[in-house]
Amino acid sequence: MEWYLKVMKENFSNFSGRARRKEYWMFALIYMIVIIIAMVLDGALGLGFDMGYGVTAPYGWIYSIVALVHLIPAWGVLVRRLHDVGKSGWFMLISLVPIIGGIWLLVLLCTDGDSSENAYGPSPKSVE
Repeated sequence: MEWYLKVMKENFSNFSGRARRKEYWMFALIYMIVIIIAMVLDGALGLGFDMGYGVTAPYGWIYSIVALVHLIPAWGVLVRRLHDVGKSGWFMLISLVPIIGGIWLLVLLCTDGDSSENAYGPSPKSVE
C-alpha cells in the first residue's frame, strides 16, 4: 500500500526519474483492486451505463471517476518504469502494435532495471 500511496501522493504527475519494478507492480496491483471494487459498487448501486436494448455495462460513474483519477499517476509510473530499463517514456506507444507490442511492453516492465546510473538518473535501488 505504501508504494501505491507514494505514486498517488508524492509522484502524482512525475514523469522524470526512475521507478523500480516493485513500485510499478505494487501500484498496478492496488489499482486493479480499487478498479474492481469500483465496478462492483457500480453494479450493486445500479449505476452501470445503459448500452441500449436492455443491456447495462458492468461499469458506470464510480468506475469512470476512479479511472480518471488514476490516469496521470499510472502514466507517470509507467514512464518512470521504462526509464529504469533505459527506454524513453514514448516507448509505451509500442503497445499500440497489435499483440507483439503488448508482449514487448510487458517484457520490459518485468525486466530488472539498469543497476548503474543511466540517462534518466541513478538506480532507485541504490537510492533507498
